Amino acid sequence: MKKYKCTVCGYVYDPAAGDPEHGIVPGTAFEQIPDSWICPECGVSKSDFEPLA
Repeated sequence: MKKYKCTVCGYVYDPAAGDPEHGIVPGTAFEQIPDSWICPECGVSKSDFEPLA
C-alpha cells in the first residue's frame, strides 16, 4: 500500500498506521478512506494528497 502526502502541509498518510484518532484503522489503504476525511494536520480535503514515489 502506498503512502500519500498532503501537498499543503507535508503530512504523510501511512496505511500501516492509519489515522485511528479520526476513525481510520491501521491497514486502511488511502483509496478506502472516505472522501469526507480531512488532513489531521491542516484540515484540507483528501483531494489535496498525492502518492509518494
